[in-house]
Amino acid sequence: MTNPCTVALEILGMLIGMGGWFCSLAATIMPQWLSLSTELMALESFEQGLWESCVFHEVIGTECRPYDTILGLDPTWMLARVLMCLSDATCLLGLLLAIPAMSRINCCKSEEGRRTKQGLKITAAVFLCIAGLLVLTPVSYVAHDAVMKFSDETTPHVLSHSEFGYALFVGWAAGILDIVAAVMLLFTSCTDSRYSETHLVSYHQKQEIRTVDGSRKHTEYA
Repeated sequence: MTNPCTVALEILGMLIGMGGWFCSLAATIMPQWLSLSTELMALESFEQGLWESCVFHEVIGTECRPYDTILGLDPTWMLARVLMCLSDATCLLGLLLAIPAMSRINCCKSEEGRRTKQGLKITAAVFLCIAGLLVLTPVSYVAHDAVMKFSDETTPHVLSHSEFGYALFVGWAAGILDIVAAVMLLFTSCTDSRYSETHLVSYHQKQEIRTVDGSRKHTEYA
């Protein structure tokens, strides 16, 4: 018998983890990491992402072009690519490990099976936490670099300044959701183990009471 609260927290943790994975994948693909605009050309704005850069014009529209080569790419963006791809893969692996560890999945009903499920759930929580940290690192670093360049007093204000794009906020949301899902899965693994231990102790106590009652009846009959 499983705790209903544990089942609800498991389902909620899985949904939050899936939301974090979708946000992380969206942040990886989106070109709106940084937005550059100038006072000299107010009708145009430039957007820079991990895989392509875009030019937005109020009259013409938006035109995007992927980077020609990765050799001339800034090392910061190269590292951001690697970390975001690792975050996507790690989060997906954590979600796949958490599926067979859920209480409603009818497998591993023995005592060793329950321990295996608990181990899988803890491993999934660790993977989700790592995925959250991996996505928060490049997003926060790019945002910090943009703030430092924006506050540089040596750069004239008429030149282009980098501002936060939508992908940075989506990446922050992905990291927070991954960590929250990891905490919920870890909490349910601890709660589930305590709940099963309590039922196991009560079961053994009932068995001992039945044995004692049976021995008394046998003595009276003799």
